[in-house]
Amino acid sequence: MNAASLLQEIARAMQECGLEAVLVGNAAAALQGAPVTTLDFDFMFRETPTNLRKLRRLANRLEGSILKPYYPASKLYRLVNEDRGIQLDFMSALHGIRSYEGLRSRASRVAFGGAHLYIAALADVIRSKRALGRPRDKAVLEILEMTQDEKANVGQKKDA
Repeated sequence: MNAASLLQEIARAMQECGLEAVLVGNAAAALQGAPVTTLDFDFMFRETPTNLRKLRRLANRLEGSILKPYYPASKLYRLVNEDRGIQLDFMSALHGIRSYEGLRSRASRVAFGGAHLYIAALADVIRSKRALGRPRDKAVLEILEMTQDEKANVGQKKDA
């Protein structure tokens, strides 16, 4: 299954709602060539009253709803549309990442159709997964690090 059409829809909807966020996690790694899979999309964003209103508009645009699946004080907002199998997690805090601004400054802006998404740098995905330390995150670290090394080697060969 190719998620390109769904990413185009998400990027377009986020742009229309004016919501800026950075795609993180396995989806970001997969877009950078890592052989990993995921069923959801994780984003880091600034948790402000304005962005929370934009997130509600995004949920309406995608015909979904927003849930707080964990402890109410959690920094996670889950947008779901069960009929379409859409799950987008928006976090204002991410293990191993000091700030949204720093994450965004290292991210790549990637076009999906006529809209764009920010994709976290592979080094940031690795840093976050290492800081989380969950078994499922540890399981992909070696793959992500190998992908990062291969990308660096390709870059060095181009420069030579």
